[in-house]
Amino acid sequence: MIGALAEFHFIRTYWLLLLIPIFVIWWLVRPRTKSDAQLPAGIAPHLARVLQIGAGETQKAYPVDFAMIAAILITLAVSGPSWSRAPNPLIADTAPLVIALKVTDSMENSDLAPSRLDRAKFKVADLIKARAGAQTALIAYAGTSHRVAPLTEDANILRPLLEGLSPAVMPKQGDAAADALSLSESILFDSETPGAVLFVLDDLDPSQLTGFETATVPLFFLTTLPDDQRIAQIDTLSNATVVPFSNDDRDITLLQRRIQSAYSAALDDDNRLDWEDRGWILVWPAALLSLLWFRRGWVIRWAFVIMFFTSPSGPVFADGWRDWFLTADQQGQIAMNQKRFAEAAALFQDPYRRGYAHLKAGQYPEASAIFAELNTPEAAFSEGIARIRNREYRPAISAFETALERRPDWPEAQHNLAVSKAILEFVETTREQSDTGEEAGIGADDTVFDNEAGRGKETTINASVDGGQAMTADQWISTIDTDMQDFLRNRFLLENQVQQQ
Repeated sequence: MIGALAEFHFIRTYWLLLLIPIFVIWWLVRPRTKSDAQLPAGIAPHLARVLQIGAGETQKAYPVDFAMIAAILITLAVSGPSWSRAPNPLIADTAPLVIALKVTDSMENSDLAPSRLDRAKFKVADLIKARAGAQTALIAYAGTSHRVAPLTEDANILRPLLEGLSPAVMPKQGDAAADALSLSESILFDSETPGAVLFVLDDLDPSQLTGFETATVPLFFLTTLPDDQRIAQIDTLSNATVVPFSNDDRDITLLQRRIQSAYSAALDDDNRLDWEDRGWILVWPAALLSLLWFRRGWVIRWAFVIMFFTSPSGPVFADGWRDWFLTADQQGQIAMNQKRFAEAAALFQDPYRRGYAHLKAGQYPEASAIFAELNTPEAAFSEGIARIRNREYRPAISAFETALERRPDWPEAQHNLAVSKAILEFVETTREQSDTGEEAGIGADDTVFDNEAGRGKETTINASVDGGQAMTADQWISTIDTDMQDFLRNRFLLENQVQQQ
């Protein structure tokens, strides 16, 4: 609250000049108490006062007073009160989060059935699900720290990797929490928006505290301990938020709220972002005061005068009651916050926001078409993202090149351009080497060549004669999980050997 008051200001201060004529009109219109000098002549003053209508009444509030309050509220609303930044819809609407999961033998303790580690995995999975559409990365650490998955919005990528984590895949036992924090900070350093780090653990080696005291990102701890037990050394950290484990979703809800609060606070320090207009809050009390217009003597005619001079030029249509109170972009933002992306795309008038809503809804052709019509580097960059997600690699390369023309030396665009070219090269090379000629009717055990004569290698295709069926999703995930531990173990061992060299 104190931080919001410190950032409070008006976006359009010139509208506050309307307060001067409002006060002048109120002063001229408001009824005044008659003085003794206005009493009729020829009658004793004390008798004349008694004979006056309403002489015994003292009215403290008049209709014009309430009309003035409504006018002041509307003026303040038009002036654009603000105390927080509006997140850029083209990059992220929630904070990027790196989850560092402790994977040690102590996490196999069964005081939280079936084990601390399993319960921690459940909580991480619930948090990822609650953060649908937000970027999340996963780190595992014991005696060494390893990046399991980079920042991604796809929960389907994180789930099998999370399930494959166990103490057996870690190359070294111990507690390298400080190394995990450094790795987390390096991941967030490459992010376009401020993020946070969440440690899911059951204990912390006191020797690791020094690294946490100098952390440059918001820190959160989810303690996987039973009966509200606490970790004493974590409580000494002034820059950390500790959330105890709960058997319901209270801990996940609290984490979500605290992480989003830290994200909003970080946005307030980003001068590249616009301030969020909160004037709509004042419209509601003004609307309630206007409901008294039907009472006799209430000077609501002033409201019609104000509306006549301040109404926008051109016809205005109200397709529903929401249009009376909210603009199309405000309605679209509400739909975005509720993750109704397709509906938001239909509501937004702002092309950037409409394109981003299409992108979040998975409507990549519509998103790329909108971004292609805009002449900004951000639009070209977003077009490239939409193209590459729609597997249009050549147009994606062209879009990223356009973004670099409009903003040279843009690291994110350079990185995505290199990734797009690498994906295109891989896809074309793989296609050339694995083209089986199925459309030509080639049968089982036939020897075929790739689609570039004289360039590829001979390939023998063995067709199945059992009429096998495709695996179900659960069978496919089970197959991945079976091999995932071996994959992670080998990858972590290789990373550990490279770090030791």
